[in-house]
Amino acid sequence: MFDSVLIANRGEIARRIIRTVRGMGLRSVAVYSEADADLPFVREADQAIPIGPANPAQSYLDQDKVLEAARDSGVGAIHPGYGFFSENADFAQAVIDDGIVWIGPSPDAIRRMGDKINARNLMEAAGVPVAAGTREPVTEPGAAVVAAERIGYPVMVKTTGGGGGIGMGVAHDEESLAKAFEQASRAAARFGGTPAILLERYIERARHVEVQILGLADGTVLALGERDCSVQRRHQKVVEESPSPGITPELRARMLAAAVRAGEAVGYRGVGTVECLVDADAQDFVFLEMNTRLQVEHPVTELVTGVDLVEAQLRIAAGADLVLDVTPSGHAIEFRVYAEDPKRFFPGPGKIALWKEPTGEGVRVDSGYVEGNTVTPFYDPLMAKLCVHGATRAEALDRARTAVATFALEGPKNNLPFCAELLEHPEFVSGDYDTGLVSRMRS
Repeated sequence: MFDSVLIANRGEIARRIIRTVRGMGLRSVAVYSEADADLPFVREADQAIPIGPANPAQSYLDQDKVLEAARDSGVGAIHPGYGFFSENADFAQAVIDDGIVWIGPSPDAIRRMGDKINARNLMEAAGVPVAAGTREPVTEPGAAVVAAERIGYPVMVKTTGGGGGIGMGVAHDEESLAKAFEQASRAAARFGGTPAILLERYIERARHVEVQILGLADGTVLALGERDCSVQRRHQKVVEESPSPGITPELRARMLAAAVRAGEAVGYRGVGTVECLVDADAQDFVFLEMNTRLQVEHPVTELVTGVDLVEAQLRIAAGADLVLDVTPSGHAIEFRVYAEDPKRFFPGPGKIALWKEPTGEGVRVDSGYVEGNTVTPFYDPLMAKLCVHGATRAEALDRARTAVATFALEGPKNNLPFCAELLEHPEFVSGDYDTGLVSRMRS
């Protein structure tokens, strides 16, 4: 086992990784931008190294600066968290070439699964169900029209690379396809460097359900259950829960088996997620994409399985054997607490005047800020993840209502009022909801 870990990230995920690193008796090293100098993760690390201005391109996304910090601090490993370099195969290879342990899957696995079309084709060959769609990148509007007519409307239009719902849109006819294609092409050119687009059959009443996989050092791939991520705004997750209240045991078994096949197909090592779209009416599913990293919503899996996924990442990266006998217990829900308008969901940075986290049985808060900190406009406005666990979903919902109501937060606008509204919404309370729920709430 290496003796030290540099966390190439910030905020709540940096704090969360530092917590496990310290618990394992290892040394933690943080890197931080000028805008983050006063945040808790900087103080809590054993060593903290400034790497540049607030602009991510000049700090957290500057490969040379991060690697220089790793060399200067003499760390044995680098953990990328999520976002930034977490799914960057070139950075992963550079870390390895420097003789530092990369805490994540191989650069090859990242590359193969980072392109959605390549991943889709690979999964189809491995026997994982996929939606009708394009097997090659679509770069011209005319080709998109031909593909959509073959697939059948409605179609989902998205970039072949990237995540977070960037550039994603739904087309119900040729006119809306032109708009969706233009939007996705702009996003692809901006974030992916190439205007390559993927079209897939759109499932009208879909749930977004992902399976947590663990690729062990000996080649074994395990599935640690699923998470329902259907509460979304602008195709971005807001609330996640495990187990999913919308799938049957039979469908769950098929999804977990397919996720294992997906991991085996790329020789996956470490923590990853196989994301699926579930047809709630037909109780069937198709592959969406694979995230070759730790997910924001990993705490809900930790709460129902008792497995520390960050510790598992560290041990797998070190080549250690893991013996896991996982029996999921109870129900967990995560609420992402954002500095944003709770109605329109626009970011709302500002200084935190009051911050008092809820406590109580079954409550866990992974936060990146404390009272007096400022949420700046330079990064994602996620401030914390409020997680609850109960013996049943009903108990988890009750604990969530109390936790949301007692989370004292003043200063920047935040989405806690939305979380409280969601917890009383009949569709969410019943568990019979889909990815269109938030849009219906705001229509």
